[in-house]
Amino acid sequence: MQNKRGRSRKLRISAVVVLLAALLGGVMLSRTAEGAISGPHATDAVNPLSLSPKSTKDLAVAAKARIASDRLRRAGKLALTLAPLTKAPAARAAAAPAGTSALVLYDNAGPYGQLGELYAMATANLAGHFGTVTAKPVSAYTAGMVNQYTATVYLGSTYYGGTIPDAVPAAFYQDALATSRPVTWIGDNIWNMAGAVGVTQFKQKYGWDPTNSYYESGGSVGNINQVTYKGRQLTRKIPAGQDGGVLHPDILTGPGYPAVTRLAEAKDGTTGAVSPWAIRSSNLTYLGEMPFAYVSESDRVIVFEDLLFDALAPATAERHRAFVRLEDISPKAEPAQLRAIANYLKSQNIPYGINVIPVYKDPKGTYNNGVPETITLTQAPAVVAELKHMLANGAVLMNHGYTHQYGTANNPYNGVTGDDFEFFRAHVDASDNVILDGPPAEDSAVWAQGRVTQALAGFAAAGLPKPAFWTTPHYAASATDYRVLGQNYSARLERSLYFSGTLTGGTPDTGRYIGQFFPYAVKDVYGTTVLPENIGNYEPDAYNNHPPRLPADLIASAKANLAVRDGVASFFYHPYYPVAPLQQTIEGIKALGYTFVGPADLKQ
Repeated sequence: MQNKRGRSRKLRISAVVVLLAALLGGVMLSRTAEGAISGPHATDAVNPLSLSPKSTKDLAVAAKARIASDRLRRAGKLALTLAPLTKAPAARAAAAPAGTSALVLYDNAGPYGQLGELYAMATANLAGHFGTVTAKPVSAYTAGMVNQYTATVYLGSTYYGGTIPDAVPAAFYQDALATSRPVTWIGDNIWNMAGAVGVTQFKQKYGWDPTNSYYESGGSVGNINQVTYKGRQLTRKIPAGQDGGVLHPDILTGPGYPAVTRLAEAKDGTTGAVSPWAIRSSNLTYLGEMPFAYVSESDRVIVFEDLLFDALAPATAERHRAFVRLEDISPKAEPAQLRAIANYLKSQNIPYGINVIPVYKDPKGTYNNGVPETITLTQAPAVVAELKHMLANGAVLMNHGYTHQYGTANNPYNGVTGDDFEFFRAHVDASDNVILDGPPAEDSAVWAQGRVTQALAGFAAAGLPKPAFWTTPHYAASATDYRVLGQNYSARLERSLYFSGTLTGGTPDTGRYIGQFFPYAVKDVYGTTVLPENIGNYEPDAYNNHPPRLPADLIASAKANLAVRDGVASFFYHPYYPVAPLQQTIEGIKALGYTFVGPADLKQ
């Protein structure tokens, strides 16, 4: 019986482990990336945060520095050294990318400039749903560049002023004002734009005054724990003492000022006070904070994920699809349990994915009375028969690693297939958090390809087709591994880790990354197609500081994601659980108006 093994230790890795751990821009990863690892149950869950431990520390200190600088600005004591004037290239501008294109500009100056690249990768990945993406430090901006792209996003993550000179070229401030193309500005330095182009001119075009807008209200950032968008109540959960605040825009009224559309509202859970979280006027959309810090499946990052349609694909029709995959099916699976789940899904005419691990290993006999055990698919004909039955009745074969564990090591639990990481090292700390330690020492393109090749050989030997899709065990791998996987499969269906250094072309810093999950298919910064897994999974037990996740929680996350006009509610389920929780989840998601589709449909 495969997975009714000890559940005493379970780990949830969030790709948001990332947001996956990490979407966070600076925090996230106390749970690894995928969502879950568990003793017997590998729950590939999502970390509510999105950054690695190092980046989380950076984010916490940067948040305090932001508030200190904002107080100085309010008091008129924050000196600003402007970026030097640069002359636009004399030659003709570069040709505009064909089709829909996005320009992502990010800060990389100051003591925490490394956060800017993490946020830029998260933004570029989302924009990759719509077309081509160019990401570069804002300091590299040259005059006229905004008009070469369908839309531009600027991520203000470094608060310029005091000892940090303004790195934003004057040309960008001027072009953002002059262009008719959409500009989305997130976070800091919008007040510097107003000062550069003229506060009066800014107010007359946009109807609000950034120079009189601050992160604190009444001397505090408050307790903003909810954002409402399109009638959907989204969460905002920031650890105490690490909240950098949401900018409170000074919206002007009266003759001479255009109307400002309040796109999303932030609510203080203590005082009940409501203020804009996102606003739009003329060509400018402004978000009052970086949406990638401390995210979850029902988080306010959903607002940004939908607003990108306004900038890059405004004619997109409303459409809501759902997807379910069965997880951690190995040669040790129980055929009767597989048949019960398959029969239910067939009765409902629901297409689904089956994530199969071709080789089961228990190198220390953890679940076999101390006797080491290895079982291949060819040695499990009853399991293979059930897999073929599934494929004949609506399932799509997906590859979930080669062994879903790493040698004989506790990585982090016991070395058993389904419990441990395969492409990343991890341990459980003294506080019962799963911590990602980095790729194995032998990690390389050759090593990763070797595991893929052996996995595919295992499927072929069992008479099964080549899987078209891949899901990384516990959602954690190196940038090298992700690229190899993208060369072998038409898409990855998962949450992923994105490492500092990726955009700059340097050596990836495996200690600084952001984890991310998506509400729609994207072409990510590794050049690979990633299909969404944004709802998480059913897990009735708490583990590694992760609370249980029940059908009601999955359904609530699906409901929140209805705010994405063409979004997906994608989750996974371990077939060693009874049919009833799966049925409850599917019925609840269907009742919201979602239509279940197969994984290939998610690419469309």
